[in-house]
Amino acid sequence: MKKITPLFIATAMIIGAVGHVASPEIYSALIPSFIPEFIAHLFAIIAELAIGLALIIPKFRKYGGIAFMILMIIFLPIHVWDMLKEEPFIGTKTIALVRIAVQVAMIYAGWWIYKKYKN
Repeated sequence: MKKITPLFIATAMIIGAVGHVASPEIYSALIPSFIPEFIAHLFAIIAELAIGLALIIPKFRKYGGIAFMILMIIFLPIHVWDMLKEEPFIGTKTIALVRIAVQVAMIYAGWWIYKKYKN
Protein backbone atom coordinates (compact mmCIF):
# COMPACT_ATOMS: atom_id res chain seq x y z
CA MET A 1 0.00 0.00 0.00
CA LYS A 2 2.75 2.41 0.99
CA LYS A 3 4.39 2.23 -2.45
CA ILE A 4 1.35 1.57 -4.65
CA THR A 5 -0.80 4.50 -3.45
CA PRO A 6 1.70 7.26 -4.33
CA LEU A 7 2.45 5.69 -7.71
CA PHE A 8 -1.25 5.31 -8.52
CA ILE A 9 -1.91 8.96 -7.63
CA ALA A 10 1.23 10.05 -9.51
CA THR A 11 -0.04 8.31 -12.63
CA ALA A 12 -3.44 9.97 -12.28
CA MET A 13 -1.83 13.39 -11.80
CA ILE A 14 0.41 13.06 -14.84
CA ILE A 15 -2.48 11.81 -16.99
CA GLY A 16 -4.55 14.78 -15.74
CA ALA A 17 -1.78 17.22 -16.69
CA VAL A 18 -1.54 15.70 -20.16
CA GLY A 19 -5.34 15.86 -20.44
CA HIS A 20 -5.30 19.60 -19.76
CA VAL A 21 -2.88 20.01 -22.68
CA ALA A 22 -4.41 17.51 -25.11
CA SER A 23 -8.12 18.15 -24.46
CA PRO A 24 -8.63 21.27 -22.36
CA GLU A 25 -12.27 21.51 -23.47
CA ILE A 26 -13.09 18.44 -21.36
CA TYR A 27 -12.22 20.39 -18.20
CA SER A 28 -13.70 23.73 -19.27
CA ALA A 29 -17.15 23.08 -17.80
CA LEU A 30 -15.54 22.60 -14.38
CA ILE A 31 -13.87 26.00 -14.41
CA PRO A 32 -15.96 28.69 -12.73
CA SER A 33 -16.65 31.66 -15.02
CA PHE A 34 -14.75 34.09 -12.76
CA ILE A 35 -11.47 32.16 -13.32
CA PRO A 36 -9.76 32.68 -16.70
CA GLU A 37 -9.63 29.32 -18.48
CA PHE A 38 -6.04 29.67 -19.62
CA ILE A 39 -4.87 30.41 -16.06
CA ALA A 40 -6.87 27.50 -14.65
CA HIS A 41 -5.45 25.06 -17.21
CA LEU A 42 -1.91 26.35 -16.72
CA PHE A 43 -2.19 26.06 -12.92
CA ALA A 44 -3.61 22.53 -13.20
CA ILE A 45 -0.92 21.41 -15.66
CA ILE A 46 1.94 22.71 -13.52
CA ALA A 47 0.48 21.49 -10.22
CA GLU A 48 -0.53 18.04 -11.44
CA LEU A 49 2.77 17.44 -13.23
CA ALA A 50 4.85 18.62 -10.25
CA ILE A 51 2.83 16.52 -7.81
CA GLY A 52 2.99 13.47 -10.06
CA LEU A 53 6.77 13.72 -10.39
CA ALA A 54 7.23 14.36 -6.65
CA LEU A 55 5.20 11.24 -5.84
CA ILE A 56 7.38 9.13 -8.15
CA ILE A 57 10.69 10.25 -6.62
CA PRO A 58 11.01 8.75 -3.12
CA LYS A 59 13.06 11.69 -1.79
CA PHE A 60 10.20 14.09 -2.63
CA ARG A 61 7.26 11.79 -1.95
CA LYS A 62 6.26 13.44 1.33
CA TYR A 63 6.10 16.82 -0.43
CA GLY A 64 4.05 15.27 -3.21
CA GLY A 65 1.64 13.88 -0.62
CA ILE A 66 1.08 17.20 1.13
CA ALA A 67 0.87 19.04 -2.21
CA PHE A 68 -1.71 16.53 -3.44
CA MET A 69 -3.72 17.06 -0.26
CA ILE A 70 -3.62 20.84 -0.75
CA LEU A 71 -4.62 20.55 -4.42
CA MET A 72 -7.57 18.34 -3.49
CA ILE A 73 -8.64 20.91 -0.87
CA ILE A 74 -8.39 23.65 -3.52
CA PHE A 75 -10.52 21.58 -5.94
CA LEU A 76 -13.16 20.68 -3.33
CA PRO A 77 -15.16 23.95 -3.60
CA ILE A 78 -15.27 23.52 -7.39
CA HIS A 79 -16.85 20.08 -6.95
CA VAL A 80 -19.33 21.42 -4.39
CA TRP A 81 -20.17 24.28 -6.78
CA ASP A 82 -20.72 21.73 -9.56
CA MET A 83 -23.00 19.63 -7.34
CA LEU A 84 -25.14 22.67 -6.56
CA LYS A 85 -25.73 23.42 -10.24
CA GLU A 86 -29.05 22.38 -11.74
CA GLU A 87 -27.22 19.98 -14.06
CA PRO A 88 -23.80 18.96 -12.69
CA PHE A 89 -20.98 18.46 -15.17
CA ILE A 90 -20.38 14.94 -13.92
CA GLY A 91 -23.98 13.82 -14.50
CA THR A 92 -26.47 13.52 -11.68
CA LYS A 93 -26.47 15.20 -8.30
CA THR A 94 -25.97 11.76 -6.73
CA ILE A 95 -22.82 11.17 -8.75
CA ALA A 96 -21.64 14.67 -7.88
CA LEU A 97 -22.18 13.91 -4.19
CA VAL A 98 -20.22 10.66 -4.50
CA ARG A 99 -17.43 12.63 -6.19
CA ILE A 100 -17.28 14.94 -3.16
CA ALA A 101 -16.95 11.90 -0.87
CA VAL A 102 -14.16 10.58 -3.08
CA GLN A 103 -12.53 14.03 -2.94
CA VAL A 104 -12.49 13.85 0.85
CA ALA A 105 -10.91 10.38 0.64
CA MET A 106 -8.25 11.80 -1.71
CA ILE A 107 -7.52 14.60 0.75
CA TYR A 108 -6.92 11.92 3.36
CA ALA A 109 -4.75 9.92 0.93
CA GLY A 110 -2.47 12.92 0.46
CA TRP A 111 -2.18 13.33 4.22
CA TRP A 112 -1.52 9.59 4.60
CA ILE A 113 1.30 9.69 2.03
CA TYR A 114 2.83 12.69 3.76
CA LYS A 115 2.74 10.94 7.15
CA LYS A 116 4.18 7.68 5.76
CA TYR A 117 7.14 9.41 4.11
CA LYS A 118 7.64 12.22 6.61
CA ASN A 119 10.77 10.72 8.22
